[in-house]
Amino acid sequence: MASTSFSEEDFSCPVCCDVFKNPVLLSCSHSVCEECIQKFWKSKRLKECPVCRRRSSKDHPPLNRGLKNLCETFLQEKSQRSSSGCEAVCSLHEEKLKLFCLDDQQPVCLVCRDSRTHKKQNFCPVDEAEKLKTALKPLQEKLRIFEEFKQNLDQTAEHIKFQARHTERKINEEFEKLHQFLHDEEAARITALREEEEQKSQMMKEKIEKMSRQISSLSHTIRVIEEQMTAEDLSFLQNLKSTVERTQCTPADPENISGVLINVPKHLSNLKFTVIRKMQENVQYTPVTLDPNTAHSNLIVSDDLISVRLSEEKQLLPDNTERFDMSLSVLGSEGFNSGIHCWDVQVGDCTRWCLGVMTESAQRKKQIFSRSGFWCVWFNDGKYDAFISPDQTSRVSVKEKLQRIRVQLDCYRGKLSFSDPLTNTHIHTFTHTFTERIFPLFVVKCKISPLMILPVNSSEKKT
Repeated sequence: MASTSFSEEDFSCPVCCDVFKNPVLLSCSHSVCEECIQKFWKSKRLKECPVCRRRSSKDHPPLNRGLKNLCETFLQEKSQRSSSGCEAVCSLHEEKLKLFCLDDQQPVCLVCRDSRTHKKQNFCPVDEAEKLKTALKPLQEKLRIFEEFKQNLDQTAEHIKFQARHTERKINEEFEKLHQFLHDEEAARITALREEEEQKSQMMKEKIEKMSRQISSLSHTIRVIEEQMTAEDLSFLQNLKSTVERTQCTPADPENISGVLINVPKHLSNLKFTVIRKMQENVQYTPVTLDPNTAHSNLIVSDDLISVRLSEEKQLLPDNTERFDMSLSVLGSEGFNSGIHCWDVQVGDCTRWCLGVMTESAQRKKQIFSRSGFWCVWFNDGKYDAFISPDQTSRVSVKEKLQRIRVQLDCYRGKLSFSDPLTNTHIHTFTHTFTERIFPLFVVKCKISPLMILPVNSSEKKT
């Protein structure tokens, strides 16, 4: 047995003073822990023995397998002796475990405390360790909460960068469309101007050529008459009749021409207003848009913020306070506390949906519909229900499956109405005095079809 031939000092590393771990044999025959000798050499910048200072001829000394086996046997014997005793002892030094290392979270002896392994670490008596563990639990729980919160903050910071880049790209795309529209409109107006210029310039060219021919003819007549008038008297008298006839062939005066100039008002009158009005005729307006920062992580809001669908898998999104965490819901981007507001929603073939409103202060976490602040119409399994949270439900009679729902909120009269705009059929009306801001609410629990808010110019005409 190892203990009968050697003492504990024989198994101690000269550097760390603990039992050897993977001892290596130096050229001077001294043994040192493999990790200890490398740290020692790195700090000294000389490859020498920490005992005799003799230079080592090898960068990686060989493992002292015999000593390693003896150390393992020694540790096993110490462990057996400590387990057979009434009081726990250190497996390295056979000393009583009187201290608890707060840094390594393990009991140690007095020799361990003074070793290099536990240097500059904190200790307490073993009998106080259990109390300390109990006292640490609230702090450990708080630490866990802080770490989870920081993880969410890190995720939020990354999501902010993603949102900024994505939004900037969409802004660029939308303005590119506006730029293209303006470019096309400018080109069309320049083309019209140049066509008018070419048409009127051609007309003036023809008029000028005709007038030039008349001037040339008249000049020639005058020149001939003048030549005849300068002739001898007899010759002049002989040609008098033809000369008189020439003088009587006077062409008519040229007529003034109207409308030959460029119609400047046609091209410049209220130009900005006309272009903007034409732009509005080609741009859709949606009375309500969605706020993706409120959407449940299983919902995907379209880039134009007018439709929402159920995703196949959960997205990695920050758990911000505005976001629903259990209900598959999303809110409109704008709340209302005055006026009359109306929006049409295409529900299509969606088999499970909910439309309505919720108060600004209503809870968005956990089971939201078990609390007050919600007014909505549900569609589930082919049935329609009107619901006021937390527990007022009434069946709504609908003859045919609805494809489109019109939601109208009258903040002044305290009415929330639902109807079918395609057939102008009333569905249900809630009456309530709303005392705070109200947000449009959309819930979708079906992957077949999304919910889509319809632009004003594609909906039925509102009355």
